[in-house]
Amino acid sequence: MEQQRIKKIPMRQCLGCNEHKPKIELLRVVRSPEGEISLDFTGKKSGRGAYICKSVKCLKKAVKSHRIDRNLECTIPDEVYEKMEKELSENE
Repeated sequence: MEQQRIKKIPMRQCLGCNEHKPKIELLRVVRSPEGEISLDFTGKKSGRGAYICKSVKCLKKAVKSHRIDRNLECTIPDEVYEKMEKELSENE
């Protein structure tokens, strides 16, 4: 008898709504080793990552509570958040 291997689904917590969701459903905000902050739609960029839902609402919540800043261990300028919000609304 061969047992079926159950594939483990990696879960991550959204910094906006605090919900645990499968990693593929979330969007990664990444701080590259050079210190550049960007949205990672592929999930493959190198650097420290934080996860949010693919909604502007969750991004705004995470920005308001400074959770992304704390998670990425750096202060993120407002213009970076504005750029992220624009990118997110285009991809929503």
